[in-house]
Amino acid sequence: MFLQYSILIIYAFCLLAIFIFSIGQAFLVYYYIKSSKKEVKASSWHHQPKVTIQLPLFNELYVVKRLIKSVCELDYPKALLEIQVLDDSNDDSLALTAQLIKEQQAAGFNIKHITRTRNIGFKAGALQYGLEQASGELIAIFDADFVPPQDFLQKLVPYFQEAELGMVQSKWEHLNEDYSLLTKIQSFGLDGHFTVEQTGRNKQNLFINFNGTAGIWRKACIVEAGGWQHDTLTEDLDLSYRAQLKGWKFKYVEEFGTPAELPMELNAYKSQQHRWTKGAIETSKKMLSQIWQSNESLARKIFGSLHLLNSYAFLLVFIVSILSLPILVIKNLHLIDILYFNLMTVFVGGFIIVAIFYTTSYFSKKTSFLNFLKLFPVFLSFSMAMSFHNAIAVLEGIFGFKSDFIRTPKFNINDKKEGFMDNIYIKKSLPKSFFVEFFLAFYFLSGMILSFIYRDFGLLPFHTLLFCGFCLLNFYSIKHSFMGLKN
Repeated sequence: MFLQYSILIIYAFCLLAIFIFSIGQAFLVYYYIKSSKKEVKASSWHHQPKVTIQLPLFNELYVVKRLIKSVCELDYPKALLEIQVLDDSNDDSLALTAQLIKEQQAAGFNIKHITRTRNIGFKAGALQYGLEQASGELIAIFDADFVPPQDFLQKLVPYFQEAELGMVQSKWEHLNEDYSLLTKIQSFGLDGHFTVEQTGRNKQNLFINFNGTAGIWRKACIVEAGGWQHDTLTEDLDLSYRAQLKGWKFKYVEEFGTPAELPMELNAYKSQQHRWTKGAIETSKKMLSQIWQSNESLARKIFGSLHLLNSYAFLLVFIVSILSLPILVIKNLHLIDILYFNLMTVFVGGFIIVAIFYTTSYFSKKTSFLNFLKLFPVFLSFSMAMSFHNAIAVLEGIFGFKSDFIRTPKFNINDKKEGFMDNIYIKKSLPKSFFVEFFLAFYFLSGMILSFIYRDFGLLPFHTLLFCGFCLLNFYSIKHSFMGLKN
């Protein structure tokens, strides 16, 4: 009986923790809905400050031309614009970037090709290196996969009339959302963050985060907060909390979007998710004590903690998933009082909240309900299956396993008919996790079969979603790996 009760206790604890995170999401939905949906534009500002634009690059052969072109087309006086191309590349893109920069210098732009002899600190190190040379009062940052609109600076710079404002973040939009089912799933999830979460937190004066790109910082804010630090994989999240704890205000502008390219290949997407998840765990270990030792309000402390700890949900979901089969057996062999299982049904509310959260997000785009009904189950299934991959990242973050900043390969492909098998940056082999994910698909298939054997269908939808999610992961692993092998 000890084993059975141990499984039940762990299962119940994980469900409770997931439910607490869900309650936090429910509050953000409430804050989002009650916030004014009318666009609040910054008033015109006759003073135009000097802006330094930082473009951190590492082996971006396919997108560097698009990036530099879009930045040089920004509607802002040339005399007040400094462009830093922070290039840590070690491939052919280095020469291409140098040529592109020479062309723009000839056109009259103050654009500099900044390279380092040693790639210390990866992106954070490059940003800090550039910051120390930057002459701008404001610092705008764009990753290589972004294409800023021409009016980006004209729309966002005026917000800095408020002296205490340290950072303005624009909403991410997607250049290739309709390329494949994988990109549609990603856009579905990201839109939840960039509508309900960011807007809800910002309108309620809670901690929010700079998303690493498509935003503008006040240089003085970065300096006072301690600069860019590379002891976590999410330097943007880390600096965001350090700056806000110093008293700086942040502004999120949902009404203005900056388009970017979504990862189109599974390994690229997984490496991005690993970095974000592990980095968030590292940042939570670094910043939680500082939050609770600060003079911030209780609400800001609670929601800041939920924000930083949110990545733990991946580990919790995976544990619940794995234990759901033993739970099904324990229940139907009557090894534990049936009342216990009836009481645990209250945690179904957590899944209802998730559905409401993404319904709110999806409808903010004013798209059809039919499209939502088609995509939400697929997104939920895929996300649950990704819990295994992300749970590993959580554990690495918890136990302090250090890893390099792995860049996400870019493709510069918008045509659905165009493939990416010639891309030199993608991995041309099955991911290490493939065989575990293949096994897990059959593991949850056995859960579906047990539901019919026991005639107990309470966990059948859960196991069906997991089975389909892992099948989808396996499908993309095989498809993208063998597409690469054709090269």
